[in-house]
Amino acid sequence: MSIRHFHTRFLTLTVALTIGLLPVISIAQQAQIVMPKNKYKTSDDVRLGDKAAAETEQQFPILNDEALTRYLETVGQRLVNAIPPEFQHQEFNYRFELVNASDINAFALPGGPMFVDRGMIQAAKNEGEVAGVMAHEISHVALRHGTAQATKQGSLGNQLGMLGMILGGAVVGGQAGAQLGQMGAQAWMTKYSREYETQADLLGARIMAAAGYDPRDLANMFQTIASQGGSGAPQWLSSHPDPGNRYNKINQEAQYLKVSGTPLKLTPQFQQAKRKLDRMPPAPSMQQIQQEYQRTGRVIGGESGYGGGGSGSRGSGADQNAMAGGRYTGTVALPSTRVREFSSGDWISLSVPYNWQQFPSQGQVIFAPEGAYGDQGITHGAMMGVKQASSRDGLQATQNSINEFVRGNQYLRQQGSISRAMLSGSQAYVTRLAGQSEITGQIEIVTIYSTLMNSGELFYIATVAPQSEAQRYDPAFRTLLNSLRLNQ
Repeated sequence: MSIRHFHTRFLTLTVALTIGLLPVISIAQQAQIVMPKNKYKTSDDVRLGDKAAAETEQQFPILNDEALTRYLETVGQRLVNAIPPEFQHQEFNYRFELVNASDINAFALPGGPMFVDRGMIQAAKNEGEVAGVMAHEISHVALRHGTAQATKQGSLGNQLGMLGMILGGAVVGGQAGAQLGQMGAQAWMTKYSREYETQADLLGARIMAAAGYDPRDLANMFQTIASQGGSGAPQWLSSHPDPGNRYNKINQEAQYLKVSGTPLKLTPQFQQAKRKLDRMPPAPSMQQIQQEYQRTGRVIGGESGYGGGGSGSRGSGADQNAMAGGRYTGTVALPSTRVREFSSGDWISLSVPYNWQQFPSQGQVIFAPEGAYGDQGITHGAMMGVKQASSRDGLQATQNSINEFVRGNQYLRQQGSISRAMLSGSQAYVTRLAGQSEITGQIEIVTIYSTLMNSGELFYIATVAPQSEAQRYDPAFRTLLNSLRLNQ
């Protein structure tokens, strides 16, 4: 054998060995995830999660918007389909709901139910960051960290009573919530251990990569929500103990994963969802929601869709729960000539009388003075909101909405046909309704202005006053309408 031939064979063998060893080296460097010890059946996870989810749906303001919920489910199911086979549980029912709360928070319950606060999506810079939080929460469920933590703590003990305290590391409220009487999940919650947080970070990164996302967006989300948390710790971070250097650990894990060269980030669906949320009236914080629930047993910031019944004008899920604290009086102060600016995101602004209070809820906000609001709606003031149009024809969409409004406020009747008008420089329609209010005993006049937006949604603004006081309220209503600015 010649020396040259020997060197060639040696070089070839060396290269072959190196190539052959590369996957082994990567696997060795990649962190190992082992399912924690768990003495409970997966059916226990499902039973616990379903029970807690039902309570959560009753006590949290679920944002029942079809398009937004469908978007959340699309992202969620994409991630669920990417769970590694060894961590899949066919009996688990992963499902996703949006909570109308401003907090940067999300939590998942054993067996699969997940709740994402609206504030989480609004804080995210791209879909990858939202998917990162969801993948982390899905990982807690897939690894059965809830019942695994109960196993660590000794026993199911009081069984479902004990399980109430391990319902999910990120459930809103933490120990403070427990002292107030924990909403949704009931009782008090514990945080997941640092070990479990590390596991959820690593498995979440792998799920993201397999689903077409960049795991680095999960790492970036820690920085995004920390920067937007204000003076206090963001809820999601404060509920998840930092296992240390999680940003670096996730980025290190990403090096060993097959990440798409064009990962999902600023998707059109994400951008559309953010725009829609930004157009809605501001959501209450979870602290406000919890305090109101503790005080009255009612949930603020809930349902959308035109509300029903009552003798005071109601709109689309006006925050009846917040208004329930109001008391109707025979004498209501006239609108102040001094005004204040109301705005929501960068899409709407208008001037309202300084002495009117505001009651935001999903898709709508109501303005009314003291003595004019309560659990039956309003007798004086204005309401505005956005709802999905039933038709691409503005006139037809308006008529359908008026019919729906009248069904929810049966003492009112439409007066004449719909007329054309202008609203914030756009073509609009105006409709007059009238009827005898059982609250005031007087004929009430409701005038509704509506315009079809570029998004396919119907924007409306309604003014409400007794007929005997209409002239005194007209200047305030004109100021409100003339100051309205819609940025579509």
